[in-house]
Amino acid sequence: MASSSSYPESENRPSQAVPLAPKAAGAKTLRTAEPLPATPRPAPIPREIPATIIASQTPPETPDEDAIDPVTVAVLEKSPPWLFSLAIHLLAIIIMALVVYVHIPRKPIQLNAELVYAEKIGDQLRFDSPLGEPNVKTISEEVITTSKLPPVDDPFAAPGRLEANPKGTQISSELTAPQFGIAFSGRKLGSSLNPGGSMGRYGGTGTTEAAVIKGLEWLARNQHRDGSWSLSGPFSGGAPEFNDCKVSATAMALLALQGNGNTHTEGRFKKNVANGWQWLLKQQDSFGSFFESGQRNHRFYSHGQCSIAICELYGMSEDKKFQYPAQQAINYCLRCQGRDGGWRYDPQEFPSDVSVTGWIVMALQSARMAGLDVPKENLSRVTKYLDSVAQHGGARYPYQRGDEVRLSMTAEALLMREYLGWKRNDPRLVAGVEWITSPEYLVNFDNNRNVYFWYYATQTAHHFGGKPWDRWNAKMRQILPEQQEPRGKEAGSWDPNKPSEDQWGRYAGRLYVTCLSICMLEVYYRHLPIYSGVYSQALASPKPAQAKAEEPSKPEK
Repeated sequence: MASSSSYPESENRPSQAVPLAPKAAGAKTLRTAEPLPATPRPAPIPREIPATIIASQTPPETPDEDAIDPVTVAVLEKSPPWLFSLAIHLLAIIIMALVVYVHIPRKPIQLNAELVYAEKIGDQLRFDSPLGEPNVKTISEEVITTSKLPPVDDPFAAPGRLEANPKGTQISSELTAPQFGIAFSGRKLGSSLNPGGSMGRYGGTGTTEAAVIKGLEWLARNQHRDGSWSLSGPFSGGAPEFNDCKVSATAMALLALQGNGNTHTEGRFKKNVANGWQWLLKQQDSFGSFFESGQRNHRFYSHGQCSIAICELYGMSEDKKFQYPAQQAINYCLRCQGRDGGWRYDPQEFPSDVSVTGWIVMALQSARMAGLDVPKENLSRVTKYLDSVAQHGGARYPYQRGDEVRLSMTAEALLMREYLGWKRNDPRLVAGVEWITSPEYLVNFDNNRNVYFWYYATQTAHHFGGKPWDRWNAKMRQILPEQQEPRGKEAGSWDPNKPSEDQWGRYAGRLYVTCLSICMLEVYYRHLPIYSGVYSQALASPKPAQAKAEEPSKPEK
């Protein structure tokens, strides 16, 4: 087919100027329609004639396109053959580089906006980014290893899957973990800050991590100007004003933020963490307590949550300014331990209850992981308390001694047992984990919704591993992201009353259920599995010169 620049033979042909020869004196003007005589070419000019003479003798006619410049002839005659080959090859390379192959599919690609979670149709990719593109700045700033870690044969080899170890770890052991903060290392190396880390190895997906980020964004939007959070608002579905506790709300928000690897100096939400701690540290009194006023039953729930958060921050950042307030918070816990070995609402109150005791024991565990001082005798007293309230041979637990067993208290007590040294193959632990992860008790928003139970069951099953964890996680990681608010002002949070009312939703509100849900989805890297062998490997490695925590000094006001 002719190109668009072609013209028909009989029409639309552009007029062309016909070159005329110089007109001599008295000559007649030639008609443009008549053919012109050919203009004779000038004789070749010898090369030795000066250029000025050549110019004066050349007739002022239009240059012939077929004439070759003598300088060009000289250059071509004296040029080596390889120069022509080089020019031809360069031209070929340029032409090939400009060639673009475009494949046009036969059928157009259609994108379906329907919300479908990948777990229904296959496993999620471990290396996907929930943000849509890699956060190069954040990844480049992450410290993948430190000089304190033992040498390995191949530093570039990916860590293999750690098999379950029946012996687990002994929290009551007199040994001090030589690698400072080893249990918190998974937060930086396993979350979205490091795609392909422990998140994928322990069951997390891009879907779960995207839900975590959305939840943290919701928390950031609802932080008060003074750095605190509230259970009652400014969001919808908050707790009643009479039940608000800013200390507890701030601690839970910080636990969720820090669980993703954020500290006051690192991470996407570092400003939120820094502002939160700037406010929360002001609430701690000279005895180490974070609770000053509010309902009586809030005291040790709040203090326990604050103690966990500050011990985790110290363990993650190794910032000495948090060592003293963290140790003071733990010392207050130890002084207030009841005579039966547990804790309740007031200092040394008797009898204790499993619920409050669980939060305090987790604070003691976080303190040990951070290298703080926790006497073995206090932990042994906790074991005796759990023995005194246990039922079904130690596999199930009530709220207080003599009460009916509860799923939530059993999950919480079994988590304490795992940290206090029970072996993975202990028949009591095996039976208890099987019970709380039975199909009828898996995460379900349609009925028997209880995020408090889910929070502790998720941790207990995660540490235990095996089929109970696979069964629990398959349901949990699917349903929690599905029930997260997808849009609007509350996007990223969980409604405490829809699609069904949470057992504690009306009492504690949206922030409470959201923080616990976020922590559940962070379980893949928030705490490394106890029975995976990571703790025993750390305890068996050589101790550094300063393994034991230094005596904290009180910071200057």
